[in-house]
Amino acid sequence: MNHLKEIINKSKSVVFFGGAGVSTESGIPDFRSKDGLYNQQYKYPPEEILSHTFFINHTAEFYEFYKAKMNSLKYEPNITHIKLAELEQKGILKAIVTQNIDGLHQEAGSKNVLELHGSVHRNYCMKCGKFYDAEYVFNSVGIPKCICGGIIKPDVVLYEESLNEDILEEAIYQISKCDTLIVGGTSLTVYPASGLIRYYNGNNLILINKDATSFDNVANLVIKDNLGNIFKNI
Repeated sequence: MNHLKEIINKSKSVVFFGGAGVSTESGIPDFRSKDGLYNQQYKYPPEEILSHTFFINHTAEFYEFYKAKMNSLKYEPNITHIKLAELEQKGILKAIVTQNIDGLHQEAGSKNVLELHGSVHRNYCMKCGKFYDAEYVFNSVGIPKCICGGIIKPDVVLYEESLNEDILEEAIYQISKCDTLIVGGTSLTVYPASGLIRYYNGNNLILINKDATSFDNVANLVIKDNLGNIFKNI
């Protein structure tokens, strides 16, 4: 902790790159742990359900899973979200790059949040483009429909879909120019998000994760712990 605090205090620009482990302490399940979504039994594998092809061909079953498992509206930001927002307010943290789609960083007060995989809070009609919020989608019965009759699609990046180029470019820019990159709560196995770490040019690469990652050997500081245990002391 002392080493981490020392690095942060000496940094002029910090970027935080986070994954599902940031939100698990709010109660949102992750994907790949032993109790994660991908290790639970469903009629179809979750990776298949959360694909573009499945959404188009089995829209009703997609939404059955999506509403049951991806609804983050009942969850609150935890200490990690709150402390990151405080660091941004102090001018230390310049950006958050997240793989999460729950919107909890913004709810905690963070402003510059780059959502690589989109957000459940943005939903659009596939026919006319009209915007709908998360409450409309999660409270709908069956397939959520627009007033024009079109099917509404969440603005989340499904398997087989590309990341938003503008967000990806901004994430690369922020990571490449920061003094300190803190990577937390991610296994760093999902590409292309995991490849972003390679754009970091500084000497303060910090990895905070319960389990080992493939980048531990190149990090300047590795902490194997829950993020909440770390950030409550910052």
